Amino acid sequence: MIRDEARAALNRWRDALIGVGLILLGLYWGFFTGGGLLHWIGYAVVLGGAVMVYTGIQRGRFHREETAPGVVQVVERRISYFGPLSGGIVDLEALEALSLDPTARPPHWLLQAPGQPALAIPLGARGADQLFDAFATLPGIRTERMLQQMQAGARQPVVIWRAEHVRNAARRLH
Repeated sequence: MIRDEARAALNRWRDALIGVGLILLGLYWGFFTGGGLLHWIGYAVVLGGAVMVYTGIQRGRFHREETAPGVVQVVERRISYFGPLSGGIVDLEALEALSLDPTARPPHWLLQAPGQPALAIPLGARGADQLFDAFATLPGIRTERMLQQMQAGARQPVVIWRAEHVRNAARRLH
């Protein structure tokens, strides 16, 4: 009934569209009801919808149209990637650095944890959209900077985030 391209676009921006719907519902309740409790709930729904639009736009920007080999899973703060040539598992608590390598073909996330080689995850791997929520929980990460770097087309790997103890160690060296 709906073309595959249209379905993919709606799915990509689903959260933002739901947020717009919540804003409209909240505005209706807030301005067109006779007052009372529903009136005030409408204002809260507008705020919740605005937050959902903001995060939905960020998730939509994180999504990649191109496909890459492998499967990503995020379960209980553990990221696993299984690809045709490589793979591995990294706990978010053990993560020391997150980098974006746009020079790799296809572009990869590089997750570095102590005692193991960096886990390279293609941006377009199946399930890679789950990484946005996982990365957003990293303390001090700037998601807007991460999204800008994804779209900038840098010519070298870019460090997106470092754990605080790694940053402090680097400061003591200088």
